[in-house]
Amino acid sequence: MERFAADPTASIPEACDGWGETIAAYRFLGNESVDWRDIMAPHWQQTQLRMQDQPVVLCLQDTTELNFNGQEIEGLGPLSYDSQRGMYLHPTYAVTPERTALGVVDAWMWAREKRNKDGQRDGPKESLRWVEGYDRIAEMALELPETRLVYVADREADLMPLMQRAQHLAHPADWLVRAAHNRCVPDGGKLFDVATSEAPMGEISFTMASRHGVKERRVRQQLWARRVDLAAGKGNAVNVTCIVAREIDAPPGTKPVEWRLLTNRQASSLDEVNELIDWYRARWEIEMLFDILKNACRVEALQLSGIDRLERA
Repeated sequence: MERFAADPTASIPEACDGWGETIAAYRFLGNESVDWRDIMAPHWQQTQLRMQDQPVVLCLQDTTELNFNGQEIEGLGPLSYDSQRGMYLHPTYAVTPERTALGVVDAWMWAREKRNKDGQRDGPKESLRWVEGYDRIAEMALELPETRLVYVADREADLMPLMQRAQHLAHPADWLVRAAHNRCVPDGGKLFDVATSEAPMGEISFTMASRHGVKERRVRQQLWARRVDLAAGKGNAVNVTCIVAREIDAPPGTKPVEWRLLTNRQASSLDEVNELIDWYRARWEIEMLFDILKNACRVEALQLSGIDRLERA
């Protein structure tokens, strides 16, 4: 363990002292009586202890692919392209509003089934991970009464079952998601049009960091916020705040940055809306986590491939 910690990117043979120790390490990692959740449990517990010292914790959720294509590993499934092989990971990453990392508190990990003759995949609906992710955060909120927990996610989490679940539980944890659907509102019209039907409440500006080949630049946005009811079937509704942050004076040839956010929280002032936008911008912290994780997974792929070769030998 000391040698692995000193050089975490080393392969198992490189880190071990001799062939006997190398085989022992492969056997240790291949122990089927230990589940990955057992390994993560102490980290989850320590993360929750760090969370209890914070007034606000942002619980970021997203999904990433772990691509083990070309590795001879059992239990893998198709990824975005059926020819690729790997697994999916959906963690909950806790950070402070100041972007201080506290750790991971929960995760889904699964391999997709192949499509059946009807073109569908067997197994539970993958969208459940967003609702169950909120459930776990809601449970932690009851255990951390002095800390406000905020579920933060991108457009894939714009799900009515998630909003209904949170409302049913009386919002023990807040939620903030990027809107994907321009829903109809009960009084008529479309959500995004209704949200921006009046004059903007103000402006904000910030520096957007470089990512995905896009250079860092200054962004100036106008803001709208509107409290609305969204139809939830059979005469039911959920009450949400819809925030629209729309860039103005974007540089020529640049796509303007526009965010449409939904939240259970009230936001009637410019400061309250600005705070929620800043919390949403923290969602990019989980992308940094994924980058770190995937560097480690490249090492893990080599390790698992070595285990498989030893078993065949």
